Amino acid sequence: MQERFTQEIESLKTNLIKMASIVDEQAERAFKALETGDVELCRGVKAKDLEIDAYDNLIQTQCENILALFQPFAIDLRFIISALMINNQLERCGDIAVNIAQRVRKTGGNHPLILESEILDMGLQAKEMLKNAIDSFIHNNIELANHVIASDENVDKLNKQIFKFLIAKMQAEPELIETCAHLIVMTRQIERLADHATNIAENLVFYVEAKIVAHKKKLDKQRKSEET
Repeated sequence: MQERFTQEIESLKTNLIKMASIVDEQAERAFKALETGDVELCRGVKAKDLEIDAYDNLIQTQCENILALFQPFAIDLRFIISALMINNQLERCGDIAVNIAQRVRKTGGNHPLILESEILDMGLQAKEMLKNAIDSFIHNNIELANHVIASDENVDKLNKQIFKFLIAKMQAEPELIETCAHLIVMTRQIERLADHATNIAENLVFYVEAKIVAHKKKLDKQRKSEET
């Protein structure tokens, strides 16, 4: 029974890694299109989405079967819980990569504005967070996971900064309103990608250290506010 359980766990982890690799490839293509203005790169992003959805269903089924058949506990149970949550985060990251690619197709002719707005910098930081979050899961690397969690604040700051820039641009140059509107939506998608990468890293911390670190900053801030 233990050998069968180990095989099921290894199969689950293998499928999660395969799914993560596809999501990472999607994000790489979407941001490469954003960086170069080559909208043809966007075609492959959408094509991979069905494959990710198939993995999503497979992994959910695997987790349900393991819970039903083996009733794991302690670290094994934490792994299954984390696998379910990471699977969900990865599926959403795939959807976001598709959404970003769609916005690139609509704004590809305004590459100078994209560079001026620093959206590319924000995107590359979010992409790096996703890659590091995936690597932290594959290698059980808590230090890398904590680095991802800490990086989220930088992306949030850039998001606010870019939003203000684009609003000012729309006010100064009304002919850019439509393009800027698409770029505002894109920044929101990039910010969400960074959030999901952070969630993956937090789930890894939960699995390895049995610590719940989600929303820690907000909760600590609220406690300090209540104490003063």
